[in-house]
Amino acid sequence: MKRILSLMLAIALMLCATAALAEYPLTVTDQAGREVTIEKAPEKLVSGYYISTSALIALGLEDQLVGVEAKANKRAIYRLSAPELIDLPSVGSAKEFDLEGCAALEPDLVILPLKLKNAAQTLESLGIDVLLVNPEDQELLNGMIDLIAAATGATEKAQQLHAFTAVQEAALAAKLVEVERPTVYLAGNSSMLSTAGDAMYQSDMIRLAGGANVAAEITDSYWVQVSYEQLLAWDPAYIVLASDATYTVEDVLNDPNLADCSAVVNGRVFQLPGKAEAWDSPVPSSILGAVWLAGVLHPEQFSAEACEALINEYYETFYGFTYSAD
Repeated sequence: MKRILSLMLAIALMLCATAALAEYPLTVTDQAGREVTIEKAPEKLVSGYYISTSALIALGLEDQLVGVEAKANKRAIYRLSAPELIDLPSVGSAKEFDLEGCAALEPDLVILPLKLKNAAQTLESLGIDVLLVNPEDQELLNGMIDLIAAATGATEKAQQLHAFTAVQEAALAAKLVEVERPTVYLAGNSSMLSTAGDAMYQSDMIRLAGGANVAAEITDSYWVQVSYEQLLAWDPAYIVLASDATYTVEDVLNDPNLADCSAVVNGRVFQLPGKAEAWDSPVPSSILGAVWLAGVLHPEQFSAEACEALINEYYETFYGFTYSAD
């Protein structure tokens, strides 16, 4: 255990030591491969994407936001950590972005999803700096956090985020090195028969948690539809529902088509928590999905109390609230 703790401390110190103050003007390369030169430290920010908005909160930049994406009132993480964001002007969504509304806020820096490349060009023609982000997996998520941190001068906080994730990954690897890896089927949000192939973040989450994704053999697609016959052929030991699934654990347990599935027979059907965010997606807190799942798959290694304490530590440190509080 001391060896694990020493490794965890070394990782944290190494990462935090790399943080440096931003000097302007500075040029960064966004996740569309565009070079963006920022002349001075941005004071007014707009985020058109919930993942970047969540990252801005974790980086301590929520007070600089003057506009956010549509449906902010439906994001539990905002209500819990930065309720003032809910009342900010909406700049719309990737499908219906409000260019005029965004420009009217006179932001210094706008962060948009990759889909809004055309909107970025228009805003830049108006003299507004824009970063395009594409946090589709853990590596790209880390890149997005580093990009935003570099542009805003929040590099120290970004390194704290990375250090937390690296420490938990190291702890998971150390504790799970010799365990048997049970098979896991992760069901999508809209259908029990939708699952994540090996290219998806969810497959990495299952591996980190000490499980084996039964759909890992699917490498040429992302979310895929499967049949009951395929699911029964895989016969997973565990079935895990997406945090925002439109159906319930009871629906799965009572589905006559799954009566012979090992996960159903043994009552090993669970749903990822969704109190704050969907950990089964590449959000800044996504490491917590692996921590929670490790507690489900390997309770002898990760007690419920230890997992809860770690989750509370994360949200208290980066979002200012206690996750387990009523």
